[in-house]
Amino acid sequence: MKKIGILFGMEDTFPQAFIDRVNSKNEKGIIAEAVSIDKVVQNKASEYAVIIDRISQDVPFYRAFLKNAALTGTNVINNPFWWSADDKFFNNALADTLGVPLPNTVILPSAEHPTDTTANSFRNLKFPLDWEGIFEYVKFPAYMKPYSGGGWKNVYRLENKEEFWEKHKETGQLVMLLQEEIVFTEYFRVYCLGCKAVKIMQYEPRNQPHLRYVHDGPAVDKKLLATIKDYTIRLCKGLGYDFNTVEFAVRDGIPYAIDFGNPAPDADINSVGAENFEWVVEEAAKMAITAAKKQKPGKINLTWGTFMQEAVG
Repeated sequence: MKKIGILFGMEDTFPQAFIDRVNSKNEKGIIAEAVSIDKVVQNKASEYAVIIDRISQDVPFYRAFLKNAALTGTNVINNPFWWSADDKFFNNALADTLGVPLPNTVILPSAEHPTDTTANSFRNLKFPLDWEGIFEYVKFPAYMKPYSGGGWKNVYRLENKEEFWEKHKETGQLVMLLQEEIVFTEYFRVYCLGCKAVKIMQYEPRNQPHLRYVHDGPAVDKKLLATIKDYTIRLCKGLGYDFNTVEFAVRDGIPYAIDFGNPAPDADINSVGAENFEWVVEEAAKMAITAAKKQKPGKINLTWGTFMQEAVG
């Protein structure tokens, strides 16, 4: 019997729906359940062929458990090693190599010295930085947000240099991105599962979270949708994420990738809506069952992106 487990935290609607959907398919030798952990012993296999990870970004103990499980044969979705190494600035750099349009973006040193460092720790940084060159490249208005993280935490919209200086000092030890604002006419959030199943959703990021997904929105140009699907698959294959969302802001008919490393994306029925929820549950169940069938006990079963494959190769 091969078990598919889902590891989750506070979310309510998706995990049980996923478990029920997998089990409703009555695949011979495959069952799904919530992951249960009573101890984690080094290099000892877990009881799961596949684990869908929805929470380890917030719980380091779970991330360590998942790495150990992956080493001993579990197919962890998403790859916990890559997720640990990933950040939004690198994502942008990789997307650029993949030919996906992006807003102009720079990375900034933290406003405060990290704990246990002094000014001597930063002798390789020029002082001051070329702030005028940075501002000229990005231009204002701009967005400032952490280079790693999510959930719309510590995100600032800045009108000018003066506002930048005021807000940057509030960010403490966070390393931030400064990014060109894309004044968009259309915006999309796109689910991608298994680096092939794509669901393009109209989205309004300026609304309150429960109102961001647009239902019964205006018709969208088919060529634009095809381009968005192409860019989404390029990004997910490059990163190696089997469960991900990508966001695009459309300016002058060009979709710019805004945020595309979301390995535990929102899947709550109350925010994504019934139609999108049904799609995610069904596709996630099919993906997990396929992964369980392919899983080889005692082997490494993880998905690695083309970036890592080419680097190792």
